Amino acid sequence: MPDTISSTVSPLGSLEVLSQHEVNRLRDTSKAGLHDLLRRCALAVLSSGNMTDDSLVLMETYHDFDIEVIQQDRGIRLKVTNAPAEAFVDGKMIRGIRGHLSSVLRDIVYVYNEIQHHSRFDLTTAEGTTNAVFHILRKAGTLKPGRDPSIVVCWGGHSIAREEYEYTKDVGYHLGLRELDICTGCGPGAMKGPMKGANLAHAKQRIQDGRYLGISEPGIIAAEAPNPLVNELVVMPDIEKRLEAFIRLGHGIIVFPGGVGTAEEILYLLGILLHPDNANMRMPVIFTGPASASDYFKRIDEFLVYTLGEQVRSKYRIIVDDPTEVARIMREGIDDVTNFRREHQDAYHYNWRLTIARDFQETFEPTHEAMGSLALHRNQPVHELAANLRRAFSGIVAGNVKENGIRAIEAKGPFSLHAEPELMRRLDELLGSFVAQGRMKPPGRDYEPCYRLV
Repeated sequence: MPDTISSTVSPLGSLEVLSQHEVNRLRDTSKAGLHDLLRRCALAVLSSGNMTDDSLVLMETYHDFDIEVIQQDRGIRLKVTNAPAEAFVDGKMIRGIRGHLSSVLRDIVYVYNEIQHHSRFDLTTAEGTTNAVFHILRKAGTLKPGRDPSIVVCWGGHSIAREEYEYTKDVGYHLGLRELDICTGCGPGAMKGPMKGANLAHAKQRIQDGRYLGISEPGIIAAEAPNPLVNELVVMPDIEKRLEAFIRLGHGIIVFPGGVGTAEEILYLLGILLHPDNANMRMPVIFTGPASASDYFKRIDEFLVYTLGEQVRSKYRIIVDDPTEVARIMREGIDDVTNFRREHQDAYHYNWRLTIARDFQETFEPTHEAMGSLALHRNQPVHELAANLRRAFSGIVAGNVKENGIRAIEAKGPFSLHAEPELMRRLDELLGSFVAQGRMKPPGRDYEPCYRLV
């Protein structure tokens, strides 16, 4: 059995000042059906640094962990029972983990009380969903209208080779020297590296308020627990709203090598940028990695061109083994974003102008039936095909690392994906290359495919 500690702590960074009504709502998590969700996300935060990326294994390892909200006249305290010992130093919870734990509670309860069960947010419409994403981010304090555009969203694998990790740090360092901030999925690997590099560069530039934003969601947070550098954590209610938050908040995107999760993010981004309404949108996008990753991006590029057409190449640049050039081009691109938004009197802190079709907003539950009925053929508009391919990759991510997906695969076997023959062949080659390069699971573990191509 792993070492555990039970303790009671005060919130930090969120929830310090609450009304009596808000306290009562927080205490009622068990009655609202939120307790299991809060327990899973809280355990993920407390397990930051744990080597497993399997949420089911994590829950089974700490099966007797629990968290309770305790009411006091001056607010609340959080009681954790049998929590991972690595979250504490000399019996006291690490401050950064306390802050992340408070953020988890804030977002889960706020979304349930103020978004999902409130008449002012119609989540069946594009406008209502975008408005909900805005309010979640505003509640978390991530929208800072007084700052110029500076947020670079970095995507990539949470389990990558050491050479690739060092490269992400180099890129982050050169971004930080150019006074840019970092936003990632908040986990390890390509999500931690850019933050670590930028943190050093910000120190050299004497930047005291460098931003290291982590955006997660309940289904993925256990596989990608927040790394210690994250100083602003937001837990969105699902993967679709998480992806929209990245796009609305970010001023530029950098994609490092990764697996199916990274492919999902690429297809989401490019499907949106290929929408006719976004033809003139300013959004610098760079794919980059060390020289050893050149074949990875070659395969990604070939797959994108085959499925989405030659015009997709106008939406991104591939720069291999040149961190300084990546940062220089990104700085220029974000300066262009600043000028564009100033000319159009757009907000710097939230991209309202971007059109995101409902296909990209609707929550996709990767059941065996839903995965088997995806339209994977080229006889449809490219942004619709991108949406369906994104769903396919999202389902594979769920089958790899999310508790519900893992349980579904154990019960019914692999997901079946149906596609036209040539697209099937290319999809098979791409996924096969991910497996061969060890991008589906951490090195040293055999990968059992959670999908089959029919």
